Order: sequence, then structure tokens, then C-alpha cells
Amino acid sequence: MQYRKFAQTDISLSAIGLGCMVINHGYGLPDEKEGLATLEAAVELGINFWDTADMYANGQNEAVVSQVLSRHRSKIFLATKFGFHPGPDGKTMLLDCSPAYIQKAVDASLKRLKTDVIDLYYAHRVDPKVPVEETVGAMSRLVEAGKVRYLGLSEASVNSLRKAHAVHPISALQSEYSLLTREVEQEILPFCQSMDITFVPFSPLARGLVTNTLNMAETPERDFRRTLPRYQATYAENNRNLARDLADLARALDCTAAQLALAWVLAQGDHIIPIPGTKKVRYLQENAAAADIQLSPADLDAIQAVLDRWPNTGDRYNESSYRLVDKG
Repeated sequence: MQYRKFAQTDISLSAIGLGCMVINHGYGLPDEKEGLATLEAAVELGINFWDTADMYANGQNEAVVSQVLSRHRSKIFLATKFGFHPGPDGKTMLLDCSPAYIQKAVDASLKRLKTDVIDLYYAHRVDPKVPVEETVGAMSRLVEAGKVRYLGLSEASVNSLRKAHAVHPISALQSEYSLLTREVEQEILPFCQSMDITFVPFSPLARGLVTNTLNMAETPERDFRRTLPRYQATYAENNRNLARDLADLARALDCTAAQLALAWVLAQGDHIIPIPGTKKVRYLQENAAAADIQLSPADLDAIQAVLDRWPNTGDRYNESSYRLVDKG
């Protein structure tokens, strides 16, 4: 495994992290047994950067992760997130990044994770009801209390990052970034690089779309992707063609489509550490190998040519999900 420096520290994190959400939340059907095997395999492969959140499976994702984490705590740099919780109906998710809620959330996560400290604690979204300075101020007090080591934000704008960073150093920003989702290239990536903030792309495989293995017709009805424009019929033919051509290019370069997509993300900057999610050992091994792939300028041009050939990919989010993305 290749490693990259974490923010303004001497900590080395695996160049490919692990998104733990899909073990029992969001995509497909839960598979805790295979998920636990995948976590054990991650330790063996040297994948030491794990990401979860308290909202995934209503906290049960953290509980599952803890079963392996507790045996290997010193080897793992653990990230989790707070902010979302079920509303009174038990179904609707509410966003709360108030100082009062943060205190409750961190203690609950620590208990589920069976650890006394969280290495990287993110606000899952910027709460429009709470000034980001207040949220980060409360988070900084968790650092002072020894419950959290470093702070991060998710899907935050440059303006919010600046405000947050003025209160307490922000070590990581997590946002969606992949071959198909590139809005962060305009401001976010350059700002993170200039401030020595690690940028953590989630969904670096476009939620499976660019792997050329995704068949939405075979996914369960409750699969989150069924609600998103990019994975619906309007854009289906374009995206099948795009995935096919990326897979053809990957074969020519002696790698898989997933490895090609991850190698492309890694090539965009040394401050970038993607966290592809999987609950399958074989996909974990495949993703890990992408860290060893070096793409030439000609390879990058060939990838861009495929993207230019099939531009009608659709939006990454529906309207309700976009409302939770901070515009600054």
C-alpha cells in the first residue's frame, strides 16, 4: 500500500481509504459477515484510514466497525461523522450541528465504536441553522477534552471552510469527487492544497457507475441510488456507453475500470485520499491495487476523451439532497 501525509501532521494514511457505510447501509443488501471479513482484510492490506458515520444504519454501522476496530485500534485512523439523526417519525432524517447535539453525538459514537478517542470527527453537513463558527467551536472543545484528535467538514464551501479554519484548524474536507463529479476542482481542491487540508473524496467510483459492473435493475428497491438522476433511465444509455468505454480503456492499460477511476482521482493531487466503499473482500483488494497505478499524461487525455464522448451523465443528487450541500 502507498501512503500519503495527513494534513499538517506526520501521520501516514493509506492512499486508498475504506468507506464503511455500505456494510449495512445505503447500497444493496446488508452483509455483516462479509463486511467484517472486509474490515479484517483491510488491516492485512495496510488500509488504515476507515470512514463511518453515526447516521449509517442508525448507528449500527459504527457498532459493526467496532467489532474489528477494537482488535486493531492502534493500526487504524478512524473517522466518523455527526449531524443527522431520525426525526420524531423515526424515518425522516434531521440535521443538527448545534453545540448541544454535538456533545450527545460524540459520546454515543465513542460508546458504539468502543474507543476513547475519534481520530477525525466531521460535521456531516454544514447546518444552515447554526453558524459554522459555533459548530466548529463546539467541536474544538472535544479536542480539548481528548475525545477527538482532528476536525473535518463534509460538503462544505470554501467560504465555510475559511470561517471554520479561523476558529480551529480543519484537517480534512470530505466531498463527492470522481470522474463524473468534478465541481470541487474549481475552488475546493486548490484551497485545500493551499491550506494543507486533506481532501477526502467519497463516492470516487461514482457510486459504482464507472466500474462497468453496476446494473440498477438488479438493485433492491431501497437502494439509495434509485433516487438519484444519474442512475435512472433518462441517462442510462449514455452512462452504459461511458462505463463500457472506460472499461475498454482500462483493459488496454492492464487494469480494471474501478482501478482506472481511482488512479485518476489519486493523480489529481497528493493531498487527496479517496475512500471507496465496499463490503466485498475482492473489491477491497482491487481498489487497494489502484494505489500502485501511475497514469501518464496520455492516459489522462484518453480518459478525458471518453468523458467528452459521453457527457450526458445526469446530476449526482436529486433536489432534496442538493439542499444539504453547502453553497457558502
